[in-house]
Amino acid sequence: MTAEPQKKPTAFLIDSSVFVFRSYYSMSPDLVDVNGHSNHAVYGFARFLCRFIKQTQPQLIATAFDEALTTSFRNEIYPPYKANRDPAPEDLKRQFKLCQQLSRLLGVSVFADDSYEADDLIGTLHQTHAEQGHAVCVVSADKDLAQLVRPGDWWWDYGKSKPLDFEALTEKFGVRPDQVCDYLALAGDAVDNIPGVKGIGAKTACILLNHFNDLESLLDRYREIEHLSFRGAKSCQKKIMNHHEDARLSKLLSKIVLDAPLENSDIMKSQVDREPLLSFIEEMRFGPMMRRELLEAADL
Repeated sequence: MTAEPQKKPTAFLIDSSVFVFRSYYSMSPDLVDVNGHSNHAVYGFARFLCRFIKQTQPQLIATAFDEALTTSFRNEIYPPYKANRDPAPEDLKRQFKLCQQLSRLLGVSVFADDSYEADDLIGTLHQTHAEQGHAVCVVSADKDLAQLVRPGDWWWDYGKSKPLDFEALTEKFGVRPDQVCDYLALAGDAVDNIPGVKGIGAKTACILLNHFNDLESLLDRYREIEHLSFRGAKSCQKKIMNHHEDARLSKLLSKIVLDAPLENSDIMKSQVDREPLLSFIEEMRFGPMMRRELLEAADL
């Protein structure tokens, strides 16, 4: 009798910006480090990361950070991409760097790039570790990242929901995860300034994809739309007919890159050196409760 092959560990890929932003805009800026600089985003991110590590006890884990909000290759394709966003305050940029430092101090790999967004870095890591036979858990609140989820994977808005698998995401969004990119190509995304097809909303995008399955089939067979039984089908057909290129551009902007150039794709959680971590805790003026949580996470 042969032994069953040992199941490979899950790879946890964290869209860190979500959790930094949540802390920055929800916590009091009165929290300060030894130099009097606010560090509330660092504190909130530290609390999240400690609890996440304690709950999941990961062997494979990575944090990805956005450094390409206005300099990504998407801005070259479409200059208005994310141009509707206010520039990040300098204070927030400084705290982002500290969150990266903390991740490394806890033995967690950090990924950031000037040309590729965190989504692309996560997409590339997902591809790499999926090919190696690992299930992958994408930790984010961003709908865009759901497009990576295969059967056997999860998408997890940590702190807001339980992990959602392929079927649960389909129920949540009204389209399969592999259709999310086509959905965004049709409905657009106001947050990222992705145009989509003008006049096509979320509900209509779901109806179209549930019938045609993917964007290319829809564009090839758009004349069939007027025969579908939903309100406004005829006007919808005209919108699709007149905005083929907008849909294709929006898909290009929405599609996550799976082959971003990474120097290293190793995401094995490493052994923690306590001394630098203790120095960081002192510099941040973290209290005894956060100190205890960080040291517990370091020991896992």
